Amino acid sequence: MQIYLPVAEMAVQAELLLLLGMFVGFLSGVFGVGGGFMMSQFLIFLGVPPAIAVGTQANQLVAASLSGLLGHMKRGDVDFKIGGLMLSGSIIGSVIGVLIFRLLQHFGQIDLVIPVLYVLLLGGMGMMMLAESVSSLMKKGGEEVRKPLHDHPFLARLPYKMRFPRSRLYISALIPAAIGFVGGLLVSILGIGGGFLLVPAMIYILGMPTLLVAGTSLFQILITTMVATIMHAVANHTVDLVLALLLIIGGVVGAQVGVRVARRIRGVYARIIL
Repeated sequence: MQIYLPVAEMAVQAELLLLLGMFVGFLSGVFGVGGGFMMSQFLIFLGVPPAIAVGTQANQLVAASLSGLLGHMKRGDVDFKIGGLMLSGSIIGSVIGVLIFRLLQHFGQIDLVIPVLYVLLLGGMGMMMLAESVSSLMKKGGEEVRKPLHDHPFLARLPYKMRFPRSRLYISALIPAAIGFVGGLLVSILGIGGGFLLVPAMIYILGMPTLLVAGTSLFQILITTMVATIMHAVANHTVDLVLALLLIIGGVVGAQVGVRVARRIRGVYARIIL
């Protein structure tokens, strides 16, 4: 069924948007990523202008993240203390990111910057995660043998150390806050939850248990994308509510299925798939 998108000023298949929402929601529930790194590109391939794709699909991230987060909370797989520190940094990053987005729009460079950043960030992170995961699988038969980067002398000397009992960590509060700041920038500029960057950072830098990573990531993504969505709607006028509604319906359903699958996948295999 064809449906008209008033802000994007185009018609698309409603069924296709629902299926895209379900697929991205499923990824959100399984891996703790918002899925925006895929949804924005799918929308652009369908002909939706990049600025509209970025601003609108953040709404879908809110719904998918909330649905996935509730599922992980029921299982106790969320570290709210680390998530709160990441959130404090991400809110600041989101505000700065929206200002950068608006500046790029003003100079007419946003349609170029978004695809280029996607290629660089996704390509780089994907190759590094794949190399590490395959190496771990071959060395120890799939056991997780990584050494967290927070043990690096520079990071170990940072002030404001705190204990995080849920994740069994004792690290500087500045580290999760900085990770959240970068995630906030990505939400606002690229319209993504930042999960494809946050999840590896929480695993390799913070050294969090893999089982807690997905739920904690979704907690931070949920609040950050809510702020970014409101700011895009008010400041940039790039939110199409009809498009957002279809993506949200599919995303909520897919996320619940993904949460149930998440606990059946071992950490090293999850990283390879991601």
